[in-house]
Amino acid sequence: MAQGGTMRVLVACEFSGTVRRAFAAIGHDAWSCDLLPAEDGTNKHIVGDVRDQLGGGWDLLMVAHPPCTRLCNSGVRWLSAPPRGRSLEEMWHDLGTGADLFSACWNAPIERVCIENPVMHKHAKALITNYQPPAQTVQPWWFGDPFFKATGLYLRNLPPLIETRRLTPPKAGTAEHRAWSRVHRMPPGPDRARERSRFFDGIAAAMADQWGRIDDEWQVAA
Repeated sequence: MAQGGTMRVLVACEFSGTVRRAFAAIGHDAWSCDLLPAEDGTNKHIVGDVRDQLGGGWDLLMVAHPPCTRLCNSGVRWLSAPPRGRSLEEMWHDLGTGADLFSACWNAPIERVCIENPVMHKHAKALITNYQPPAQTVQPWWFGDPFFKATGLYLRNLPPLIETRRLTPPKAGTAEHRAWSRVHRMPPGPDRARERSRFFDGIAAAMADQWGRIDDEWQVAA
């Protein structure tokens, strides 16, 4: 870690800059990396495969939203009955590609790692090197953002997040409840995956505040 407690933070699979800006706001040297260019036009963004950047001497790696369609439980059905226009071979190849990316990040030579990902199915778990269950599952509304989206956090040498501003969910069936569910209700289209991958300001702020103030002597208790 740099002198004075400044960390070099790499935020992978993020084009929006939400998590990067949260860490930068409290003084850290934070960079984002994605196959897409930065949405905010920053010069603190790397366009490319994050695996090429993992050996860069980072103190903390936050993988904001790795491609998870083939890893998560909701997509396991496609491994036995592929969608129209796709083959089983392609589905299993995509699964291997997603698991390889997750494994590379999870086992990166970086002291502290967080990977955000939904609950995985058994085939994905079997392909990930040194797989461990997520340390916790959080909701955006625990951190002040009115959305439903269960978010699993896989943590290495980081403590679980503590909720910061818990909201009261609206009653099911109401217009407000439907608004809170808009991530899941997003209609199909070319931008659906891109928009669903956006991170939440409240969780990003909690990560920066709680993980960005760790000093050189800190370590997770065994």
